[in-house]
Amino acid sequence: MGISGLCLVHCITTTVLLTVISSAGGLLNPAIHEVGLTLAILMGGFALTRGVMSHGYMAPAVVGAFGIGIMAGALSLPHGDFEIFWTLVGVSLVALGHDLNRRATY
Repeated sequence: MGISGLCLVHCITTTVLLTVISSAGGLLNPAIHEVGLTLAILMGGFALTRGVMSHGYMAPAVVGAFGIGIMAGALSLPHGDFEIFWTLVGVSLVALGHDLNRRATY
């Protein structure tokens, strides 16, 4: 139960931290979005591929890859409400992919 609680804290903290960083990207250097997407592609690709190799289920990787694709598409939109909406949809799908990956492993 303690580890589940730590997982919950980790997930919430990561979500808040990524939201703050992406919001600050407009105030700082706009390239922070491209760097963040590149890191998401690299880390997500590694984790989701590792999961497929571990448990053999493709669904988590497909959901996560779809989310990364939506994030990349949102990056091409002009700054505004739709960019934020699609970025959050993409991030949520990546998080769902990671959760499905974790559940398939156990």
